[in-house]
Amino acid sequence: MAKMMDPRFKQSRRLGLNVCGHPKAMKRATKGTARSDKKLTEYGKQLLEKQRLRAYYGVLEKQFVNLFKEAKKSKEQTGPALVQFLERRLDNLVYRMGFASSIRQARQMVTHGHVTVNGNKVNIPSYRCNAGDEIALSNRGRKAELFKENFETNFVTSYPYISKDKDFKSTLVTLPNREDIPIEIEDQLIVEFYSKNM
Repeated sequence: MAKMMDPRFKQSRRLGLNVCGHPKAMKRATKGTARSDKKLTEYGKQLLEKQRLRAYYGVLEKQFVNLFKEAKKSKEQTGPALVQFLERRLDNLVYRMGFASSIRQARQMVTHGHVTVNGNKVNIPSYRCNAGDEIALSNRGRKAELFKENFETNFVTSYPYISKDKDFKSTLVTLPNREDIPIEIEDQLIVEFYSKNM
């Protein structure tokens, strides 16, 4: 299975944005090294924004294009619909709910069968969750101290679309609204990028 495996801190510095969520990711960033520090054309700005969103969620180009096409067909605005689809990925929700300390760790947890959705084991990181879905650690996952420690230290959540239970369970209460999703992306630039390049 293909996945994005670039060095995370280097990628964050190059994109000029902390896309991996680690507090030290931008520590060595110096002015002028990021693409965002350079004078960009309109196309360059759109491309940069697309690369940032892809890096946030660790999605490959082909998956990203397919999601964009699906978002374009939805009843919602294309940009917010695309971000919502990405936010509802199982690997991302495992990270947001505090089971993992990064999206990469969350993806590994899912593929190794440490996570259940509504009581059933799901090992597909791109699985899209719906409102009301309960995500929990599997019996095997509960034996791993690292996952339990992650969940307990990240127990307080500020995401209005997620509710957490102390019994290593979390629920996607509602579909996330664009304004509640904590990413600094101008999704309209991505829509413009693909409308010219598809």
